[in-house]
Amino acid sequence: MSYLETTHDVYKQAALTPDVGLCCTTNPIWELPGLSIPKIMQEMNYGCGSTVHPRDLSRSPKILYVGVGGGMELLQFAYFSRQEGGVIGVDVVEEMLQASRHNFKEAEEQNDWFKSEFVDLRFGDALNLPVEDNSIDVAAQNCLFNIFKEDDLKKAIEEMYRVLKPHGRLVMSDPTCEQAMNDRLRNDERLRALCLSGSLPIADYVKALTDVGFGTIEIRARKPYRILDPKNYDTEELIYIESIEVAAIKDPMPEDGPCVFTGKAAIYFGDEEWFDDDKGHTLLKNQPLAVCDKTAAALASLERDDIYISESTFHYDGGGCC
Repeated sequence: MSYLETTHDVYKQAALTPDVGLCCTTNPIWELPGLSIPKIMQEMNYGCGSTVHPRDLSRSPKILYVGVGGGMELLQFAYFSRQEGGVIGVDVVEEMLQASRHNFKEAEEQNDWFKSEFVDLRFGDALNLPVEDNSIDVAAQNCLFNIFKEDDLKKAIEEMYRVLKPHGRLVMSDPTCEQAMNDRLRNDERLRALCLSGSLPIADYVKALTDVGFGTIEIRARKPYRILDPKNYDTEELIYIESIEVAAIKDPMPEDGPCVFTGKAAIYFGDEEWFDDDKGHTLLKNQPLAVCDKTAAALASLERDDIYISESTFHYDGGGCC
């Protein structure tokens, strides 16, 4: 059995018998006016963060969500879209699609504004999406890409890039790990399906996105997730896993490389009212400006004693230098 077949079996069982302890249970439930999320959706909450960010969802965007789970994030996306077929949900597990259809009927009973036809559920593979080119404003996946091995991960990202409109956003949440994992963990198909042993270092995760062509990357959150310990897993050392929330934007690739925001800020505190680096960045006195890592390095290279560059906070919420 291949690792993808193992993954399919794990989530088939999770669709037939909801498992609140499966893989991931930490994505938040939005408390929005008029939004009621059925209990069954919460029990099938198989995600490690949130891909639903209101600032991405203005003007009734066309949304794609891959790996539907119990439908909770699809319902949250529909809250902002509210149009027939405004949200497309794709899954390769037919049982998960059937479970979501049932859950949406419950959502209709609990939410006066919601109609099941707001969500277009499609059987399909993340490696070959049943979606037209350049047709999606916001694409999302939660705790899915970390399952894929390198070649399949590249193909999945390429597919998301293909379906997004220019300047569209791919919003993701995935586990990451900065420590090396042994081959026994990496090759454990069930641990990969459970969103653990496929975790990449953040730098590798970002590179996989920029290699496909995404010109802007935003790391929006980074938080503790899981521990693999020697008593319960095949490892001689304790391994700490985090989850991150990331947006990859289909902007043109700058000539000097991608703009990657990891939560750095620049603060000018000199004698003038502002500082202009003659490259399009103006720093107002004692007003922090969010800067991408590339701009942070360029400002630091000036070796001025009146500009402070913060460390990465791995929390970026918009605005800034680009």
